[in-house]
This record gives sequence, structure tokens and C-alpha cells, in this order.
Amino acid sequence: MTKPLSEVVQNIKPSGIRKFFDIVSEMKDAISLGVGEPDFDTPWHIRDEGIFALEKGKTFYTSNSGLKELREEICNYLKRKQNVAYDPLSEVIVTVGGSEAIDIGLRALVNPGDEVIIPQPSYVSYEPCAVLAGAKPVIINLKAENEFRLTPEELQSAITDKTKVLILPYPNNPTGAIMERKELEEIAKIIIENDIYVMSDEIYAELTYKGEHVSIASLDGMKERTILINGFSKAYAMTGWRLGYACAPKEIIRQMTKIHQFAIMCAPTTSQYAAVEALKNGDDDVESMRQAYNQRRRFLLNAFKEMGLECFEPYGAFYVFPCIKEFGMTSEEFATRFLEEERVAAIPGNAFGESGEGFLRISYAYSLDNLKIAMERLKRFIEKLRG
Repeated sequence: MTKPLSEVVQNIKPSGIRKFFDIVSEMKDAISLGVGEPDFDTPWHIRDEGIFALEKGKTFYTSNSGLKELREEICNYLKRKQNVAYDPLSEVIVTVGGSEAIDIGLRALVNPGDEVIIPQPSYVSYEPCAVLAGAKPVIINLKAENEFRLTPEELQSAITDKTKVLILPYPNNPTGAIMERKELEEIAKIIIENDIYVMSDEIYAELTYKGEHVSIASLDGMKERTILINGFSKAYAMTGWRLGYACAPKEIIRQMTKIHQFAIMCAPTTSQYAAVEALKNGDDDVESMRQAYNQRRRFLLNAFKEMGLECFEPYGAFYVFPCIKEFGMTSEEFATRFLEEERVAAIPGNAFGESGEGFLRISYAYSLDNLKIAMERLKRFIEKLRG
């Protein structure tokens, strides 16, 4: 066999995030601001529920769609938070993180040659998952002057007769940008007029700092054409529990479940029991973590202002996206030198798409003490670059 590997897979670039994570993990006294993982432990009452499930021997497969009780709590949560109603028996599937939901959602929706619109900068998985599903990614390069929000004009210009899906990545990783109700209503009008579907990745929905998050699925005419994706990793500090979910019309969920059934069987059982507790009694934990993130967010923005480093104010997730174009280096060069010379890891903006070139993603899902040290090193680094 002379060509054992898939050309499609070979042509997909590896994640630009992992490179810096792997380097910093072996670097003494280094500070990593690169990985989007909460520094909080999973709240005790959630961990206790997982431990209790193990002690009681609740270690068997659940149904393919997930525990009925968990799906009911997901629906209760979305009704309470977003005022959108789903049937727990037919319109919800529990997945292995939000990432699996993205993958199987695209595979359930697209045919070979269909176009998937992906606004960038955005999460690194969208484009590869679209390619692996046989779709053609159509990239919208978002603009800093619009605070990296998707405009109606940008969306309309990207739509063709082959467009099937728009991925809507807000609150956004890596920029921290959000979309408010009025902006979503303009986007929804175009979606409906062109009869396309939306994959709304709302994994950071709880981490917003300007009013309440609005789901596009809650707008008139949008629930029936939206896959709403969320999970437990970011809001509840449950990254290692690997648990997410998708809500969509039953026809779509049925096909997603079919893929999930053959590839995964079911999400981790222990995690599902813990997630029931998170949704039932985790609101105070979420609020406490959100307040801490907001404090860190304000600290970083103030630090950038004192340094004279340009950065729009992000109102979501736990990332800032400062502009480093003034230094005449690519994002990769800047991040590499910053790591080598000051032992601080941040992610080059172009890891999230070409329109991220000239920017740097810094995560504030880290302690304020570490952020203070990192900002002292960044200040020293850019003063040296400015001469």
C-alpha cells in the first residue's frame, strides 16, 4: 500500500494552539496565557455528585441521547435563561464536549459540495470539521473596526445558492466579541430569507459582561433552523469531564444521534450525573466565576491602556485580543519571541484565521497574580521592541 493516508486529513493543518502549549509545558518559570481552560476547580457539590455516582455503581451506558434527567435539566435551563423551549425526548443530545456536537451537527446537515459560512477569527475546529463533513468552508474575515462582530452586509455577500449553514461563534473565541439582540435580529432576517441553517456555538453564553446573552434560537422563526450548542466546560469549570450538548429540531437531532451512536455510544456517565447537579444548583458558582473573570478582564484592559497597546473592549468569554501590528512582526513571530524572551505563552491571532493576523489571543482564565506577572513581562517586552 503506497498511499495509506487520507489526503483530506493530511491537508488539514494542526491546531496552532497546541504548539505553544506543548512548548510552555516544558519551560521552567513560564506562564501560559494560551489555553482556554478555567483555573477554577469544578465546584465541590458537582464533584460530589460525580463521586456519588461512582460509589453507587452508576457506571453503565446511558441512552445514546444521554440521561433523561440531564436532558430535562438542559431544557429547563434554556427555558429559564434563553426563553427557548425544547423537547427533552426528541430535541436534545448530550455529547462528548461541545466539539463533538460541532462535528456531528455538520455531518448531519451537509452534503458534499455544500457551503458552510465561517466567520473568522474563530474557534479552530469549525473549518476542519466542515472539510471532514465534505463541505466547502466559506470564510468571512471579520474586521477589528466592527469589534469582530458579523455584519449583515458581510453575511449577505458570502451567501450563494450552495450555502447550507452559517456557524455563529458568539461569545467569540478568540476575540471576546459578542452579538447583541438587535444585531442578531438583522442576521436572523437574512438567514430566513435565504433558507439556510445556523450552528450557534454558545459555549461561553454564561460568560458575558454586558447584559444577558441572547441566543439566536430564541428569535422568531429561528428555532426551527438552528442547532444550539453549549456545554459545561467553561461555565462550570468542567473541561476534563468532557460534556456538551446540542438542541435542534427533532429531524436533525435524530441524524446527529445516529452518528453519535455509531462513533461514541454515549457521553461519560459519571459526567452526566455531575452535570445534572451543575444545572440544578450551579448558578451561584457561575456568577462567582463570572465576577472573577470580569475583574481580570478589566485589569488586562487597563494594563494595555497604560502600555499604549491597542485593544477593543471584549464583552464575552475569557479572552482579550490586543493588536500588535505596530511592531512590524507577524503574530507568530511576536508570540514566539515573547515566549522565548519573557517566558509567557500567548496564541498568535492567525491561529484562528487569516483575519487574526496582527493580533494576539491572551486568556484571562488564570489567576490575577499570574496575570500581573505576565503583564509586567509584556510591558518590558514591548518597551524593548519600541526601543
